Amino acid sequence: MEKLRQSFAWAEAHPKVWLDCVRIYLGIGLFVRGVLIITNSRADFIQEMVQRTGQSWLISAALLHYVALAHFVGGAMLTVGLLTRIAAGVQVPVLIGAVLLIHRTEGLMTAGQSLEFSALVLFLLVVILIAGAGPLSVDGDKIGVHHDAAHGHPHSASGQHF
Repeated sequence: MEKLRQSFAWAEAHPKVWLDCVRIYLGIGLFVRGVLIITNSRADFIQEMVQRTGQSWLISAALLHYVALAHFVGGAMLTVGLLTRIAAGVQVPVLIGAVLLIHRTEGLMTAGQSLEFSALVLFLLVVILIAGAGPLSVDGDKIGVHHDAAHGHPHSASGQHF
């Protein structure tokens, strides 16, 4: 029982680590989604995406390329915590489009739950956009973010509290 209390105390003292875990998981998911979009060679997939946007094929193709690259590159950057706010910010327009243009007509409580999932991913990306990088990131190492062991507050290598 004491070990459980110690685990809870550690978790409460290190909230940024848990946000980093969410960032890493989200980054992996977006990266995999990007890989799946890039490697999908089914003609009906491309045709369906063009029809869903209601735009010309050129605009649809440009959007599809942006979405694939944003998920692929941005997901990889989120996973390692490199330029975290930029990586999250690049994803936000894609998810706004998914929520408002693509999945809105499906409604809530559908079998695939695409609207709910896209809204959740959008919310998490905004949280990461605001919170930034944590201690488990390349950004955290570059700016010298370390945690005060006594209070769990982040501070820079020079001792300033964030």
